[in-house]
Amino acid sequence: MKKDLLVMGIETSCDETAVSIVRNGREIVSNIVASQIDSHKRFGGVVPEIASRHHVEQITIVLEEALKEAKVSYEDIDAIAVTQGPGLVGALLIGVNAAKAVAFAHGIPLVSVHHIAGHIYANRLITEMSFPLLSLVVSGGHTELVYMKEHGHFEVIGETRDDAAGEAYDKVARTLHLPYPGGPQIDRLAHEGEAVIDLPRAWLEDGSYDFSFSGLKSAVINTVHNAEQRGETIKPEDLAASFQASVIDVLVTKTVRAAKEYGIKQVLLAGGVAANKGLRSVLTAAFNELEDIELVIPPLKLCTDNAAMIAAAGSVMFEKGQRAGLALNANPGLDISIHNYV
Repeated sequence: MKKDLLVMGIETSCDETAVSIVRNGREIVSNIVASQIDSHKRFGGVVPEIASRHHVEQITIVLEEALKEAKVSYEDIDAIAVTQGPGLVGALLIGVNAAKAVAFAHGIPLVSVHHIAGHIYANRLITEMSFPLLSLVVSGGHTELVYMKEHGHFEVIGETRDDAAGEAYDKVARTLHLPYPGGPQIDRLAHEGEAVIDLPRAWLEDGSYDFSFSGLKSAVINTVHNAEQRGETIKPEDLAASFQASVIDVLVTKTVRAAKEYGIKQVLLAGGVAANKGLRSVLTAAFNELEDIELVIPPLKLCTDNAAMIAAAGSVMFEKGQRAGLALNANPGLDISIHNYV
């Protein structure tokens, strides 16, 4: 009888200190997340130095809590999977060095994981993947369409040329003087207003699956400033609804087109902005009309940064024979194609 594979995931790429243990790449045994939102809220965004210090304070506590919740010891762990990048270099270093220390002390194999690969594999904790598949990754730092022909294969067919969608959300939220984090605030306001303000949609040249949200962000800021100069009042709810409608229209339209062109069996939504209610709703409606393509959307707890997704991705990498040595270093600009193990 085959022994269960227990993989510990460690995630510290931004402002969550997270450790999880996952069985056989599919079952969450424990998933501990120490959030830093309250510490960064007064600055209106993540402060890298503060994030790193919090990771130092929390990492040992979170490691112990994950083992305790799973009712296992390090002797039961088959591999340590850790986020190598991308992310904040100081934050990444805490997780990487913690993972190396545990791996060295207990003789456990070490596996490096790309942060976006983790977000994609969060969906495998919900349902098994069906290939070929397409993942729409939408977060604060990334907006990408990733094609996968099999486990461990990542081909970016579209990416942002400037601001990521989540970054645009945060900047628009600051323009509207909304509290941090801005994305959920915009989503909430959008459901209270109407998309009556004409804002641009960047489709780019014919056939491109790339994204661009810088122009949309600037249009929102200019709309607010122009209204102030004329002494006019714009309803924040309507501006939020109009902005969100523009973002979602581009994301969903390009995802549907790519899914058809590439003969996709399954579409996965991934990343922090996957928690956006508007995006989830419109994407679901669009794929309800395409009976031969399955849409998978993770629960809210698996959209934001967590270590279960890193353990899930790490389980696949481990089974494909990927190993990292103790010379492993954080890489804030890590390319996802480096993790093609096929």
